[in-house]
Amino acid sequence: MGRVLKFTTLSILALVVLAGGLLSFYSVPDQSVESLKPKWTQAPSQFMGIAGMQIHLRDEGPRDDAPPIVLIHGTSASLHTWDGWTEALINERRVIRFDLPAFGLTGPDPQNNYTIEHYANVVVAVLDALNVDKSILAGNSLGGYIAWATAVLHPQRVVKLGLVDASGYPFTAKTMPIGFKLATIPVLRDILKDVLPRSLVRSSIESVYGNPESISPELVDRYFDLTSRQGNRGALVERFKQTQPGVMAQRVPEVSVPTLIMWGGKDELTPPSLANRFLKDIKGSQLVMFDELGHVPHEEDPEATVAAFKHFINL
Repeated sequence: MGRVLKFTTLSILALVVLAGGLLSFYSVPDQSVESLKPKWTQAPSQFMGIAGMQIHLRDEGPRDDAPPIVLIHGTSASLHTWDGWTEALINERRVIRFDLPAFGLTGPDPQNNYTIEHYANVVVAVLDALNVDKSILAGNSLGGYIAWATAVLHPQRVVKLGLVDASGYPFTAKTMPIGFKLATIPVLRDILKDVLPRSLVRSSIESVYGNPESISPELVDRYFDLTSRQGNRGALVERFKQTQPGVMAQRVPEVSVPTLIMWGGKDELTPPSLANRFLKDIKGSQLVMFDELGHVPHEEDPEATVAAFKHFINL
C-alpha cells in the first residue's frame, strides 16, 4: 500500500510539473473572432443568427431545383476542410458548409450542449435558415456521425448520404491526435484551455494523414488559429464529455437513403473495419476505400475523393 501511495503521489507531482511547464512555455491566449475574420472569412463567408449562435457559413453555387450538398466537418476542423470539394462542386451544385458549434469561427454553444441530437438539430436549423427543404449530407468523422444521425432523426430532410471516415460506433483507436487525448484526461484537460503548442497542432494533424509529408505550414496555421478562437478549447473538452461514439449505434440500420461510405485505408483513428460495419448495417450502401489516405481523405486528396462522390450523386 505504501508503494502504491508513493507511486500515486509521484504521478500527481509529475502531472503538476508537466502542467506548470506547459503553462510557462506554451500559453496561448484566446483570439477574438474579430481578430481572426480578416484571415479566415473571405467571400462568400457570412455569419447568421441560428440556434442562438452566430454561425459562420458559406453558401455557394447555382440555385436550382437540385437538392443542395451540405458538407459537415469533424472535430477541431472547420468549413475550410472542404475547400477542395467545394471548388469541384460549385459549378454544378449548390454547396453549403458551416463551422459546427465548438469549432471554427462559430465557437461555443451558449447552452453548452454538444450532444449528437443537438448537433443534428443545428444542421436542420441551418437548413431552415437557408430555406432548404431537402439536402444531400456529407460528413467526415464527427461530421459523418452528425450526418447519419440527422438522416435517422430527421429523415424527411435528407435524400442521400456521404460518410467519410464517419464516427458513431464504439471503437478503439490505434492512434489518437494528442490534442484529443489531452481533452479526455481530467487533470490535463483544463490546461488545454490555456496552452496550444504549435508542435501539438502539427502532430495532431500528422496523426490523421496517410502522408504527413503533404501537410503545409498554411494548413497548420489554419488549425492553430481556429483552435485558439475564443472558447473553442474549453468547448472541445465538453464535446468529448458529451458526444461519445455508440450512443445511437443501434439506429444505424434505420438509415434509408442511398449512402456512399468513403474511408482512408491508413485511418488509425476510426479503423477501416468500421467502414464494413456501416456497409453491413446500411441497406444498399456502397463503399470506396482509399488505401493510401488517412482519417481526413477529403482534405488530404480532395480530387480523388470528390470524384467518387460526384459519381455517387451522378454529376
